[in-house]
Amino acid sequence: MSATTLEHQPEPFNAAELGAIAHLYRGEMYRSKIWRTRLDTTTNWGVATTGIALSVTFSSRENSPLPLVLVGLLVLVFLSIEARRYRYFDIWRTRVRMMEIYFYGPILQRRELNTVSGWSDALARDYEHLRFHISYWEAAGRRLRRNYAWIFVIQGLSYLAKISIHPSPVRTLGEFWDHAAIGPLPGQVVILIGLIFHCGWILLATLTLRVQQAAGRVERPKGYTDPMTRMRKD
Repeated sequence: MSATTLEHQPEPFNAAELGAIAHLYRGEMYRSKIWRTRLDTTTNWGVATTGIALSVTFSSRENSPLPLVLVGLLVLVFLSIEARRYRYFDIWRTRVRMMEIYFYGPILQRRELNTVSGWSDALARDYEHLRFHISYWEAAGRRLRRNYAWIFVIQGLSYLAKISIHPSPVRTLGEFWDHAAIGPLPGQVVILIGLIFHCGWILLATLTLRVQQAAGRVERPKGYTDPMTRMRKD
């Protein structure tokens, strides 16, 4: 190693600095946990309102399927709120992951702890200039794939089931359009709007799958063997 390289080698952390980083990690982990809880809250709202709409819609043969449509729009609002919350959650989660990889990782592997990779500078810049690490649409796509896609699928299938069997089983296409009609809107228009809505969220979930910059994504490396499996074999 040249003398120039040695001169620019960052000084190792002292005991006080290591303790400060450890406390910083605890603080970021706590903030990540708080925002994780907020994400679960909006998802629970979506599940609860969907359950109420299903109960109201199917409690009587004469009840309208309109509650399912309205709740679908309400769940869309919940998704927009959760996407915003996820962007904040990703800030704290990114910092936690950075410290886990570059700070605790070398410690656990008994390697020398250093800042040659520049992780400490990147973390310092992130504290100095707070910014989102992922776009709003990526956040919305991630929450769709994890939770809301299933809610929308259940709502869509339930709506089709409702108009197909209530107030009487559908026997012709004309009866299907009549059951799907909402007020002055003919059934064809209602179904078309529903198709556009569902194709829209499917397209969003698919397109954002190609761009994944969020921290903390769980991946299984090639050749990975679960530690518990190895212990049982031994």
